[in-house]
Amino acid sequence: MNKLDLSNNADRTFPQILKQQAEHNGDAEFLITDDARITFSQAESITNCLATGLAAQGLARGDIVALMLGNRPEMVLLALAINKLGAIWTPINGDYKGQWLLDNLQMSRCKLLVTDDQYQQRIAEIEDQLEVSAIVLIGDGEQTALNNPINYSILASHAPAKLSYADQHYGDTCAILWTSGTTGKSKGVLQSYNCWIRPIVDGGSPQYQSQSGDIIYCVLPLFHTAAWITSIYRALVEGIPCVIEPRFSVSTFWQRIKHFGATQTFLLGAMGAFVLNAEERADDSDTPLRVVQVVPLAPAQWPVFEQRFGVKLVRTGLGQSECQLIMTQVENRADVPVYAVGFPTADTDVKLLNDDDREVAPGEVGEICIKPMHPHIIFNGYFDNPEATAEAYIGDYYRTGDLGRQDPETGAYFYVDRKKDALRFAGRNISTLEVESVVRRHPAVKDVAAFGIPSQEVESEHELKLNVILKDDQTCSAEELCGFINANAPHYFVPRYLDFVATLPYTPTNKVQKFKLREAGVGEQTWDLKQSDYVVIK
Repeated sequence: MNKLDLSNNADRTFPQILKQQAEHNGDAEFLITDDARITFSQAESITNCLATGLAAQGLARGDIVALMLGNRPEMVLLALAINKLGAIWTPINGDYKGQWLLDNLQMSRCKLLVTDDQYQQRIAEIEDQLEVSAIVLIGDGEQTALNNPINYSILASHAPAKLSYADQHYGDTCAILWTSGTTGKSKGVLQSYNCWIRPIVDGGSPQYQSQSGDIIYCVLPLFHTAAWITSIYRALVEGIPCVIEPRFSVSTFWQRIKHFGATQTFLLGAMGAFVLNAEERADDSDTPLRVVQVVPLAPAQWPVFEQRFGVKLVRTGLGQSECQLIMTQVENRADVPVYAVGFPTADTDVKLLNDDDREVAPGEVGEICIKPMHPHIIFNGYFDNPEATAEAYIGDYYRTGDLGRQDPETGAYFYVDRKKDALRFAGRNISTLEVESVVRRHPAVKDVAAFGIPSQEVESEHELKLNVILKDDQTCSAEELCGFINANAPHYFVPRYLDFVATLPYTPTNKVQKFKLREAGVGEQTWDLKQSDYVVIK
């Protein structure tokens, strides 16, 4: 273990951090899978070779590389190599396909695209519409459907680059993370090095309290921000190993924890619920796992989870792509409930504002707005979207879009809801506006309203429901409509519930009153995915 002191901003870039770990902690393992165990020294050498290979493809400072890859060490190594050249990486959601995937890649304006055997067929289907200088493939280049891709092994076979990072700054944009579109069309969030490092230094590390021998177990997809903050980048900063698991499986979760000797992990709420709902075993607590963070987890489940599995649960906080650390609970205060999101950090000023942009009193609900007290605390704006960047602020305060309230007695903050229409299911924030945009493309659909129905499995999440109006001369079954959605959008856009209706409750300005639909909920005639024969293709 070699937890770095990053109090000097000049040290807060990932190329510089990896260099320090290679020099002072080189023999320690960094990235672990069933097939690979890569030390910090090896990671430094491999990324230097990749940097040369990428530069040979014309990659230069400020260029963008899109990474559509499964969970594998190469994605981490590529991200680090790209940053060594002062270039920018952007992860592509592995659930995207067809037009949705094409739109995301076109919006990213990537110079290079890297994919693997898991996703190459999806890329091949849209390749002729992409404007990239080259596609890099991790996999079998002889059997590929892609048109003359460059094999990853070619990039890695170059001589190592000799690089200086003197011109890199902790405020430089190093990655673009695409929002899930909870308030409209997805936006590219420009992330600086410090946007990633700050939540680790001021949040994750103090909470997890890593010690010698700790091993992080990462089951989140690497296109997810939380995977990097809680696992990959935290392992890099703390100088400890991180296991990269291809996917989450509740049936093998504890077996894999034991296999790797993992002591720490982070789970999204649905994952935690699935683990807790699995059949109890006599040896549930007989594992090396020591520290777990489950976000969110119902308060009543906290003591049950800790006692059953013999672990310490790390309290939650609040963050988003634009500001990865808004609130945190570093201290486990007895007077603050575990479901609080905690307190602002000293480098920000937080206010709760009402619809008139006036600060509300403690105990009242308002939108959480954050003012950075130092540079590069939050994102560098939205990629190619200055209008959205401007709209995200009121004066010096960034509008998070999250509603919260502050306890008058303790000063702790509590999350209430998203201000605009969205729902959360299986750990994903799903924009109902984007779901509706897909459904409306079906030729039989006249209008649609997408909204959330409370999940019976995870208290803090909602299942997706559609109320659909068909055109007068058209017919369509629930299965047919779900198949259309499944083929043209991420699989989680397929609804759990669906009703064909004659009308929707509109306002005088022709907006749907979704609160009335939520109140009506599910009826006897409602189509239920789980009660049907339809199988979602992921």
